[in-house]
Amino acid sequence: MRLSLYITAAPEQETAFRAWQFAQTAVTAGHQLERIFFAGAAVQHGQALAAPGRDEVSLTQRWQQLQKQAQALPGATALSCELVLCVSAALRHGVLDAESAQRWEKTAVSLAHGFIISGLGQLAEAQLTADRLIHFPA
Repeated sequence: MRLSLYITAAPEQETAFRAWQFAQTAVTAGHQLERIFFAGAAVQHGQALAAPGRDEVSLTQRWQQLQKQAQALPGATALSCELVLCVSAALRHGVLDAESAQRWEKTAVSLAHGFIISGLGQLAEAQLTADRLIHFPA
């Protein structure tokens, strides 16, 4: 089954951890994870500069590991398990790729490896192309 996820829960919320658990279980079961779209406070999942405490789970690292795992499955491509951050929310939360940092004259790039910043068209496409789009709300 081809799945996409829509996550609006911030990394510190329980729902965010449940979203990762669901995705991990789906990939382990052999489902194809097409795209994970993070919106609102959930764009913080793609924040490279966040430093969770030693006793806290880094969902950023877990999403990155899941992406590698999903891309290693038979039939997967380099575009499998895209980790997409909503562009307007990313800007609002200070998550910047190199292009955005230059455009807004900021000195730091804060986008974590493996994540991309894009618009709502990516969410619409995920809804159209996946068998299921599953929302994990804030």
